[in-house]
Amino acid sequence: MANKKILIIEDDANLLYGLLAKFRVEGFDVVTDEGANKTEAMEKIKVQKPNYIILDIILPRINGFQMLAEIKADPAISKIPIFIFTNLSDNDSRQKGAELGADFYLIKTELNLDEFVAKFKKIISNKEKNK
Repeated sequence: MANKKILIIEDDANLLYGLLAKFRVEGFDVVTDEGANKTEAMEKIKVQKPNYIILDIILPRINGFQMLAEIKADPAISKIPIFIFTNLSDNDSRQKGAELGADFYLIKTELNLDEFVAKFKKIISNKEKNK
């Protein structure tokens, strides 16, 4: 897992810094974005070239679904696996996330930080094995 870079786009500071701390302890290189400016967030993805993106859908000035669509439409970054981590648990939101290309859709209220990090690591470990 070492040297894998994650970009976390999340506006809840407690959650953002909680994830940052937990992933760093696990040996990940973590970059964060508070989701205030879509242009800046997209630029961060292109410059940082993360291995994975954790994306909230409900952000202050960015529509997370729109951001997901833009990432997946850009050939330079479209292959980066995207983990949606949101409070939107309805089927329409899940379906929209899948249609737009989200690789995984996880609900914040169903997982505490430790569970989310463990699930994330298990998913990427399985993906690495299946390459």
